[in-house]
Amino acid sequence: MTDTTVSHKTPEPDPAVVRRILVLLDGSRRSLAALEAAADIARAQQAEVLGIFVEEVSLLRSAGYGFAREVGRSSGVARPMDVDALEVRMQATAEKLRRTLERTLAPWGVAQALRLCRGEVVEQVLGLVQPDDLLVLGGAGWSGISSFRLGSTARGLLRQAPGDVLLWPESRSLPPGRVVVLLNHDQGANHRAVRVGVELARRGQRALTVLVRSDAADDPELLEELAAMLEAGGIAARVRRLPKAGAAAMARAVREEGAAQLVISRQCSLFEQQGAESLLCQLNLPVTITP
Repeated sequence: MTDTTVSHKTPEPDPAVVRRILVLLDGSRRSLAALEAAADIARAQQAEVLGIFVEEVSLLRSAGYGFAREVGRSSGVARPMDVDALEVRMQATAEKLRRTLERTLAPWGVAQALRLCRGEVVEQVLGLVQPDDLLVLGGAGWSGISSFRLGSTARGLLRQAPGDVLLWPESRSLPPGRVVVLLNHDQGANHRAVRVGVELARRGQRALTVLVRSDAADDPELLEELAAMLEAGGIAARVRRLPKAGAAAMARAVREEGAAQLVISRQCSLFEQQGAESLLCQLNLPVTITP
């Protein structure tokens, strides 16, 4: 394992990136925590927030079958699904989300809107998100945290979204710690991930660590290019090379660095390994996935 420090005098910060922050909402506590995170980012970047609430057509379709049942969240009692009652609940949820969005963002002067969609969640969200947007996912799209896996919605959006995707845990505030960027041999993906990591570290006034999953002997120019990227970003960073590190070793390294946030490219070969999904969930940290 190699540990290197790269430092450089900080130049004048780049202007804040103005873009939309899209947040997928479903009324759950974790999706509302994601809204709080989206609000913080929007205030820092003077960006618009677009909340997205999708009325799932598959759920409405299921309610039309006589044998369909739903289980009460508090009572645990199974009862027949009723299409009309489901429609009313969806409308009530949408109105509650609209008020929550305004209450959270209007006092800060952040432009905000709620987009109501009907259809399949992944398809509807992909129809709205643009390459310069940040998509924030909280409880919407995750399976239960106790199962340590992503839901099909989160997985589909991670693989197909044209821009950055932020997976936000239930906590509404960031713990103290470093921004950790996980890289491998894909130089194009590395550039995007490093840029995002530098932006997060600068904005939050946090230290930055870059973990590189590569053998120097296999790719001797990797660390040189990385040093140039960090120097261009104008921020001090610690670089650690972890040869042939698997998911468990990477998780240990992230914890050793005292990570508060993780940045990783979806092109990273770690995603090809079994257990990588569980790693992201078990770390219970905000994770930004870059294209």
